[in-house]
Amino acid sequence: MEVAVDDDDALDESNDLLINFPSDVQTAIEQILPSNDPLDQPDFNTIDYINSLFPTEQSLSNIDETVVKMEDKIKAIDNEISVVVRGQTTASQDGRQALDEAQRVIKDLFVQIKDIKGRAEKSEEMVREITHDIKQLDCAKRNLTLAITTLNHLHMLVGGVDTLKSLTEKRLYGEIALPLQAISEVMLHFESYTDIPQIKTLSDQVKAIHTDLAQQITHDFKEAFIGTNAKNFMPNKQLSSACLVVSALEPRVKRDLLKWFIDLQLQEYVHLFQETEDTAWLDKIDKRYSWLKRHLIEFEDRLGSMFPQNWEVSERIAVQFCNITREELPKIMNKRKHEIDVKLLLYAIQKTTNFENLLKRRFTGVTLKEADVDKDGDSNVFAGLIGRCFIPFLYVYIESIDRNLADLIERFQNDDKRNLMTEATDTQASVLPSCGDLFVFYKKSMVQCTQLSRGQIMLDLTKTFQKYLREYAVKILQNNLPKIETQSLGSSVQSITRDLQKMSTSGLIQNFSSLLKEGEITRFTNDELQKICCILTTAEYCLETTQQLAQKLKEKTDPGLADQINLSQEESFFHSVISSCIQILVQDLENACEPALTAMSKIQWQSIDSVGDQSPYVTSVSTHFKTTVPIIRDHLSHSRKYFTQFCIKFVNSFIPKFTNNIYKCKPINTEGAEQLLLDTHMLKMVLLNLPLVASQINRQAPATYTKAVIKGMTKAEMILKVVMTPIEPSKAFIEQYMKLLPESQLAELSKILDMKSVKKQEQTYLLEIFRAHKPGTEKESLDEDASFQEGGRIKKLEKLIKKGLPK
Repeated sequence: MEVAVDDDDALDESNDLLINFPSDVQTAIEQILPSNDPLDQPDFNTIDYINSLFPTEQSLSNIDETVVKMEDKIKAIDNEISVVVRGQTTASQDGRQALDEAQRVIKDLFVQIKDIKGRAEKSEEMVREITHDIKQLDCAKRNLTLAITTLNHLHMLVGGVDTLKSLTEKRLYGEIALPLQAISEVMLHFESYTDIPQIKTLSDQVKAIHTDLAQQITHDFKEAFIGTNAKNFMPNKQLSSACLVVSALEPRVKRDLLKWFIDLQLQEYVHLFQETEDTAWLDKIDKRYSWLKRHLIEFEDRLGSMFPQNWEVSERIAVQFCNITREELPKIMNKRKHEIDVKLLLYAIQKTTNFENLLKRRFTGVTLKEADVDKDGDSNVFAGLIGRCFIPFLYVYIESIDRNLADLIERFQNDDKRNLMTEATDTQASVLPSCGDLFVFYKKSMVQCTQLSRGQIMLDLTKTFQKYLREYAVKILQNNLPKIETQSLGSSVQSITRDLQKMSTSGLIQNFSSLLKEGEITRFTNDELQKICCILTTAEYCLETTQQLAQKLKEKTDPGLADQINLSQEESFFHSVISSCIQILVQDLENACEPALTAMSKIQWQSIDSVGDQSPYVTSVSTHFKTTVPIIRDHLSHSRKYFTQFCIKFVNSFIPKFTNNIYKCKPINTEGAEQLLLDTHMLKMVLLNLPLVASQINRQAPATYTKAVIKGMTKAEMILKVVMTPIEPSKAFIEQYMKLLPESQLAELSKILDMKSVKKQEQTYLLEIFRAHKPGTEKESLDEDASFQEGGRIKKLEKLIKKGLPK
């Protein structure tokens, strides 16, 4: 026992000597020195290791061999450790020797670098000494050159000033131009020397010469053109040379001289076309433009060569003519506003546009581009130079468009009263010709308006277009739809019942009397069906064309205003017309089928003892489909999507009515229910083929339509299958009801029980079972009770009608 204790103590001491590395260090060791030996594992356990060597008592017989192996392994490990330790000692000695050698080499390198740096500094000093004299020479050379140049300029300036004074006094303009330009350039050189008195004196003298020349040349021009001998004046070389001198003076001189000269040239025009003159009115506007053409020809023949070409005197005269005209015309038009009609206004605008185009072909527009640097080089800078003065008066044009459209709509109304279907064929409905006429007028007006302006007038034109699009939709399309003069008795009674509290008894009786008179159902004729389809296709064309019109108007309008153009409201008007057409077509076909549904509900279903062929009411409905649908389909051959809408809306309205009439088939026995189920299935087949009835083209009905028919008629079939289900056992009946009609509610169950003639007490029991199986029906039952009371009042009213009312 003591030995065991000593062994345990020794084991504990050995555990204290173990080194436990951190987990990241241990992971790095395993990556560098991977090992599968249990002794190398960080979680090595001696007890587990010994147990693995000697798992049984019998294995202890090999303990000596195991001890020998362990001792050999220990010796091998000791040898490896000794080799590593000796190797580390040698490596340490070699490393120290290498470090000493590196330090010695660094010292040598430092000495060499210091020596090189010293030599470089000596070389730099030597270069500075060599180049010092050269830099001084370069500086002296620049100063000498500048001094010589300045002296030359000063000599030129002194001599030039004297020369200019002499030439100016003698008016030798031809000899002044070049020295004047040279003196001006020399003066730029002396701008920084004006603090020197002599230079300032010369500068003042040059400025004085400029002023004298400007005054002298201006006087010469005025003397030549408005002096005593102006009538006999002939272009001469002196004034031509004077123009060259003016070009060398500051720009203001040339600008003032040209302004005076151009105003002088246009004096006659201002006098001839002043407000009080008859020639000033719009009807003689072409005389203004003829005057300028004639005047420019005379000017260029007589004086054109006197002015430098780059002065563009002819163009400047034309531009100033346009400016004067643009300012004067509105004054006259405002005074005689009542005399302006659209014909006169368009005449004046057209003549003005032609004149502006002529100016574009004749001149480059360089003088206008100088004033407006943002002008596009490729645009017509003369466009609107005069014409924009008419923009405030374009309301006259818009008012004319409005009157013409009003007359056009009135003509359309009169034509449609005579014969709306002039252009319709026997097989398909075409667009009304009035529609094409309207949009052709719109197109012409838009093009003409674009030529006048792309600004606010385009918005005004758009508002006018909108007004008459709405009028066309209402007056020509909506108001020409045939009216359905009758409505079903049930819907009429419901409508009147809703207003029971608001009506007196006598008023109610009078209303029902009128209903009795309107009880006969009147169908649309083939021509009326064709008319409805024609209006539908016209509305479709108007809708598509209105969308295109909106896009064109935006393109033709200035970008800053284009976002204000919106014809969505007008598009909705045509959508409404299309919906109305489809609705009355649906209602007409429903009215045709209503007598058959009424007959269906009056059959004695409890008396049927066997199932036969389909009932006559199914044949009647099918016949109405065959006679009506092909007509609508043919006339909407180019509007397939709206024909599909018609079919879908019809079945979505007809099938619920058919289902409601099924509930009226009471009481009904099992055979009657089977017959009604057969009729329902046959009617389902007829409805599935409705879009293709009597068609020679083999195609499938639209998927959305087929889905609507199957969903609605399948529910009707399921109702009848519930009717055929035995009441007993009650729970099984309710479960079958909920299986066949999972979306149905308490009201449908109550109607089905009425069809089966189930007694009220038993109905109550079945309804309670349904409530228990389908929570949330309590509120519905309250609503249904209120609805039942409403239905009871309607039934009493119907009985009152059947008994007869006083005439």
